[in-house]
Amino acid sequence: MEIASYIDHTALSTSVRKEDVRRMCDEALEHGFASVCIPPYFVKNAMKHLDGRRLKVSTVIGFPFGFAATFAKVDEIKKVVDDGASEVDAVINLSALAENDFIYLRNEIDSMTQITHLHGKQIKIILETALLQGDQLEKLCALCAQTGVDFVKTSTGHAGGATPEVVRAMRKLLPPEIKIKASGGIKTRQQAHNLIDAGADRLGTSAAFAILEL
Repeated sequence: MEIASYIDHTALSTSVRKEDVRRMCDEALEHGFASVCIPPYFVKNAMKHLDGRRLKVSTVIGFPFGFAATFAKVDEIKKVVDDGASEVDAVINLSALAENDFIYLRNEIDSMTQITHLHGKQIKIILETALLQGDQLEKLCALCAQTGVDFVKTSTGHAGGATPEVVRAMRKLLPPEIKIKASGGIKTRQQAHNLIDAGADRLGTSAAFAILEL
């Protein structure tokens, strides 16, 4: 496999600067990464730097805990899409999850998915799988299937990371047309291969060059 094509070249820390984003865009183009995943603040700058060069720019919504109200997340999506983002990685409301409020979560996922698709873009719903208990993974995957999301993503990286076991479980629970993004703690080529073998279609990592062994 050409592992670079699975990678979302990611930098979401508070230390990211414009020059980092520009460098990441150049690196992604050079090595054939799937996208760059950057803070919303820098999306417009990335598009200006790319100046028409073909590269997917991803960003995050409600990151990292998903606490914002649904209407605020919808407005976030509108803004980043206007700025040029082609994919959004949106965190579910982790407070609603703690309350097992799946009616709220379904409405939230549906609203975010509808506005993203209305603009012809793709959405990845972040579940934060390390926090899930009991049948929560099954219920959340069912909601994602019902609302027609493009990807389901394991983690933000703030509460644990992706494992082959959870990716395999997600692959069994999700319909084949919904892809899986594994994210969080992916730092080696072997980890990346294990996650892809388990069913991951995309890898979110800030250690792309370690994975490529460059």
